[in-house]
Amino acid sequence: MSDKISKNSEGAPSRRGVLKQLAAGGLALAGGGASWAQSSRIVLGQSAAFTGPAAQLGIQMNLGARLCFDAFNAAGGLGGQRIDLQTLDDGYDPARCKTNTEKFLASDVFALFGYVGTPTSLAALPLVRGGRTPFFGPFTGAMALREPMARSIFHVRASYDDETALIVHQLTSLNLNRVAVFRQNDSYGQAGLDGVTKALKTSGLAPVAVGTVERNTVDVAEAVKTIVAAKPDAIVQISAYKSCAAFIREARKAGFGGTFYNVSFVGTQALADELGADGKGVVVSQVMPYPYTQSVPIVREYLAAIKATNDPKIKPNYSSMEGYVAARAFVEGLKRARSASFDAFVGAVESLQSHNLDGFTLNFGPQSHVASRFVELSMLTGDGGVRR
Repeated sequence: MSDKISKNSEGAPSRRGVLKQLAAGGLALAGGGASWAQSSRIVLGQSAAFTGPAAQLGIQMNLGARLCFDAFNAAGGLGGQRIDLQTLDDGYDPARCKTNTEKFLASDVFALFGYVGTPTSLAALPLVRGGRTPFFGPFTGAMALREPMARSIFHVRASYDDETALIVHQLTSLNLNRVAVFRQNDSYGQAGLDGVTKALKTSGLAPVAVGTVERNTVDVAEAVKTIVAAKPDAIVQISAYKSCAAFIREARKAGFGGTFYNVSFVGTQALADELGADGKGVVVSQVMPYPYTQSVPIVREYLAAIKATNDPKIKPNYSSMEGYVAARAFVEGLKRARSASFDAFVGAVESLQSHNLDGFTLNFGPQSHVASRFVELSMLTGDGGVRR
């Protein structure tokens, strides 16, 4: 494959029609606690946005995970036990996520997996910190979920501090020192702003302006006015794809001619789809391997799994790549644990120190439940593609 990928279709269905169900409002919980605890299944619960303006983040994260779990199950699972990934739609709303998490825990799931978003994951945090249900591979880089370390929580991806440090280093090395921040007005946006501020401070700098947008909206007019007036060299965006796309278009109309930088949670392919030709030159930091070429073994596996679905609507992208990598890490821990018990699983994942997961290094340990600090930059091409 080339270093470009044609734009991804919205809401493409998975092999078994999963995405069609998700886009229609999320999969319902199947059965009560007794059925969930059947020995033939290892039940995981995922709360994420499957509808609304952030839906592609949840849909794609889920799809990538299912590609991995389906292959694991087809190979016999863990001694015949299959992974059953149950999902509930939270619409990227913290209150709904909290309710979903309570339902999952009441149903005695083995683990919570692949939650999507900082404010939603933080809503679940009090329910899982100190508990005996693993909270594995959330799609967030917020430090508030990482420090202090909790025995039940495992992160596969790098943090927003890691991402913003690379972005700011890139900018200051180019002598682009007037940096503004467009952020979601919640804990996710604050986490990104904190990372940018921390990175700028090392060079004696600070953001020249900050503009906000409410979660799940595209009301960016005030933020555009505030930020463009400050005449920044570059704008770092900490929000989801629809609001970031709206801001980019309006800021350019208002005369901003600099570069836009985004952290990975934006949803790279979804942002490219939203912007079309307007996306050319927009930069996005990434915490996963480049998902469009076969240079890394785990990407080859991922692309082969997509091909095996025989569904031309399913296209590779960073969000589903993250779901796939997180699922592979979970499966590796489960194989080492050799049983679906909390203590065995935690010990097994902690043993994945400097572990080569087919080209993606996991560096868990008893003192660190963050597997990776890998970050690199990508750029939208303007034709729906992404290049490094």
